[in-house]
Amino acid sequence: MRDDLAHALAAGLLAGSWTQRGLVASGAEVLGSRRRWLDRLARHTLELYPRPPLDRPRELARIVAAFVDADAAARPATRPVVGTRMLTNRWGLPTLHDLNDLAGWLGLTSSELEWYADPRRLARTTSQGRLQHYRVSHRVASSGAIRVLEAPKLELKGIQRRLLDEVLSSVPPHEAARGFRPGGSVRTYALPHAGRPVVLRLDLESFFASVTVARVYGIWRSAGYPEPVAHRLSGLVTSVLPLSLWRSVPRPADDALLDAHWRLGRRLAAPHLPQGAPTSPALANLAAFRLDVRLSALAASWGGRYTRYADDLAFSGGRSWGTGTSRLLDAIEGVVRDEGFRLNQRKTGVMPRGGRQVLGGLVVNERPRVSRAEVDRLRAILHNCLTHGPSTQNRERHPAFAQHLRGRITWVAQHDPVRGARLLAQHDAVDWSR
Repeated sequence: MRDDLAHALAAGLLAGSWTQRGLVASGAEVLGSRRRWLDRLARHTLELYPRPPLDRPRELARIVAAFVDADAAARPATRPVVGTRMLTNRWGLPTLHDLNDLAGWLGLTSSELEWYADPRRLARTTSQGRLQHYRVSHRVASSGAIRVLEAPKLELKGIQRRLLDEVLSSVPPHEAARGFRPGGSVRTYALPHAGRPVVLRLDLESFFASVTVARVYGIWRSAGYPEPVAHRLSGLVTSVLPLSLWRSVPRPADDALLDAHWRLGRRLAAPHLPQGAPTSPALANLAAFRLDVRLSALAASWGGRYTRYADDLAFSGGRSWGTGTSRLLDAIEGVVRDEGFRLNQRKTGVMPRGGRQVLGGLVVNERPRVSRAEVDRLRAILHNCLTHGPSTQNRERHPAFAQHLRGRITWVAQHDPVRGARLLAQHDAVDWSR
């Protein structure tokens, strides 16, 4: 009852004149009589909101509720209806004032929008595949951990792709984020750390699943979208893994990974960014904005550098880091935990220049390049393909083995054009029909 009255009063205030006298009059109209506390409510509201907060009626209702609770006899005599508005739009995003605008922009009916956004999270309890918006699969990572992939079905994927292309692509992540953005790459992630005396490599545990729906909602609100629109947008890009599907995910064979696997299950049970949705990488970048700000400042305070590629964190510094690394790692872990993430301790690496320094698969001791071992491995495979035939080398049964090797050669060529050209010449000399 209190919430109902608070929302009715908030709507009444937003529908009237935004002045002391106007707010008191609007409140009295909703209540059917003038109450003494309406003057205090009006003054407090104007102090908090110099202009009508038409983009956040629920927030205003929470403010109003504190005054309503002191008057047990208050009841709404009328229930005004007021539309929400998009009040700021600093990145020139599509203007979506309310749910009708959102549905129209996506080419959906109101019921279809609610179906895809699933605001009541009904997918968590159903075992019927047709009622679920994601196809769930899993694979074993090189570390032995189990990765759960949630790929949106065709219709939802199309909605998410439009949100990525026409909205999220216009919202800039932090400069330290080098993946999943225009101009970003593994090379731009690794390059700032090339030739540095000490390089640190760290990894965030279950990066996408760690991004909660509350954080996603905050991103949409920061973009300027009103509360109802931000809620629906959040539903369109987050998922809750059905309990029946989590039960079918195997446990990792390594007992040391069981705690992390249990934490993954807890994260997937709540609304989160699904690994497999086209919108998840961009939203994860934006969700990590404060993390990037703080880690960049921390690295700078130590005279170092910081970059991030998805869940991979890289730091580099001078020779003095060799004696103070443990204190820096503790500081990094504190920031990461404070920002709602968790480090994967098994993947933390401290790499002095005397050894091989690797970031994102590139050796950065001098300049970012593919390791000599990988180049030699490709050269040997191509030589054997030429001598004995490609079928003798396709031990992992790749359905398009020639294209698979060409992709690996392209990776080398991006970072070492000379070696890449030599490998490509070997590749072109092979008779792939053998």
